[in-house]
Amino acid sequence: MISKIKQAIVRKGLLRVIPDSVYLKILYRCKMGRSLDLKNPSSYTEKLQWLKLYNRNELFTTLVDKYKVREYVKRQIGEEYLIPLVGGPWNKVEDIPFEELPKSFVLKTTHDSGGVVICKDKTQLNLDEAKRKINYSLETNFYWRYREWPYKNVKPCIIAEKYMVDESGYELKDYKFFVFDGKVKALFIATDRMSDTDTCFDFFDRDFNHLPIVNGHPNAKHVIEKPDKFEEMIELAEKLGRGFSHVRIDLYNINGRIYFGEYTFFHFSGITPFEPVEWDYEFGKWLTLPGRKIK
Repeated sequence: MISKIKQAIVRKGLLRVIPDSVYLKILYRCKMGRSLDLKNPSSYTEKLQWLKLYNRNELFTTLVDKYKVREYVKRQIGEEYLIPLVGGPWNKVEDIPFEELPKSFVLKTTHDSGGVVICKDKTQLNLDEAKRKINYSLETNFYWRYREWPYKNVKPCIIAEKYMVDESGYELKDYKFFVFDGKVKALFIATDRMSDTDTCFDFFDRDFNHLPIVNGHPNAKHVIEKPDKFEEMIELAEKLGRGFSHVRIDLYNINGRIYFGEYTFFHFSGITPFEPVEWDYEFGKWLTLPGRKIK
C-alpha cells in the first residue's frame, strides 16, 4: 500500500515543486542514512548527486536514449557490437505488430530504466500485462524519480531487441564497467537474474580480482569465471567512456561475442549503500569532479 501511494505521488507530480538540490538531500538522507555534503563531496555516492546538479553535458540525453545511442555506439566502436533490433521504434504500444515479431524478443522503452518486457515464447506472453507495463513506462518521466536530468527530455518510444542468452543457456550476464576519465577501475557482474533466487552482484578490479563489496544485491555463491575476451571488453568500455569524468558502461558477452548494453551516468542513482562503506569513499577517490561549481 505504501509503495502504491509513493508511486501515485510521483506520477501526479506532487514532488515536482521541490528544487533538485533539496529533493536530493532528502532522498540521500532517507536512502543512505547520512547527510549529503554538496559543498565538499568526498564519497562516490555524494559526487554522483553533485554531478546530477552541476554536470550538464547535453550529449548525455542522447546517450541514455536506448534508440538514439545506437548511432553513437556504431560510430565509436562499430555496428557489430549492437544487439540486433527486431522491431521499432514505435511511439505507442498500439503500434506494435506483435503478430510480426519473432517467437522471442525483448521490448524496451527508450527513455527510462526498468521499462522492459522479456518474451521467451510469444505463445505464452501475457499480452495485457506486457502492454500495461510498457504503457506505465511511457507515461512516466524517469527524471522526476531521482532527478537524473539526462532522462528529462528523452522522447518516449519502444523498441524490440533480439532475445539473447549466454553460455548458461538461460540468462544473460551483465558486465558493468566503472570508467573514470577514460580508464576502467572496477566492474561488477550481475548474475542469476532469471533464476528463482535473488540477483547477485560480484565486484572485480580491472585485473579480475574479486573485491569484497556488497552493493544492492548479495554476492554469488558460486565462482564467477573470467569471460573470454575480457581485455577487449575493457578496451571497448574505455573507448565508450572516453571524454567523460565518469560513466558506467554495460556490456554483454555471449561465447566471446561482445555486445553493448547501455550508458549509465549515475550508478543506482547514487542512493544504494556500499558495504563496507569504505568502498564508497574509495570509488569517490577515483572520481574527479569536472569544473566544480558550488552553490
